[in-house]
Amino acid sequence: MMDSLRFPRYLNGTLTNLNKLTIKEFHDGLRAKRFSAREATEACFRAIKENDKKLGAFLSINEEPALETASGVDTSLARGEELPELAGVPLAIKDNIAIQGFPTTAGSRILEFYKAPYDASVITKLKEQRAVFLGKTNLDEFAMGSSTENSAYQFTRNPYDPKRVPGGSSGGSAVAVAANLAIAALGSETNGSVRQTAGFF
Repeated sequence: MMDSLRFPRYLNGTLTNLNKLTIKEFHDGLRAKRFSAREATEACFRAIKENDKKLGAFLSINEEPALETASGVDTSLARGEELPELAGVPLAIKDNIAIQGFPTTAGSRILEFYKAPYDASVITKLKEQRAVFLGKTNLDEFAMGSSTENSAYQFTRNPYDPKRVPGGSSGGSAVAVAANLAIAALGSETNGSVRQTAGFF
């Protein structure tokens, strides 16, 4: 899992830029009730809508289900319930990882209309943790590539220099974290798909 290296700021004692939290900062702040899971999720969606057209990190977003999950976490917290470590954390998921009922294209037109009938094992575990799934991220087609230029849908651009690539095949997930569109993201690793993209940032 790729975790954000950007840091939030305080304005008049209030935490701002909730999309820039690390997982630990999110976990600590949520339990201290400095912000809600829904507020952090909404901050990520605002960042996606403002910035992702020029970056191409996401192939699809899941706004309504994500906000419902986040609100449920907030309700549990208000009731004083114990929450798992990743509860409410807004995550981006590489689009070769199946989430039941959602598109899983693997960056290929062959799977353009495919919706997964099951959850990948890692998604099952994250659902148990009550993590929030923001959407699915771009990748080289079938995770075969090292630049995220070989998706059938779009190029993904490096947020530090849009003329450069973000690496691959997990480039969409890497950009989602580097550009603060998500607090953390899942990629997949076959032959450098996570290590190489992390190295580019």
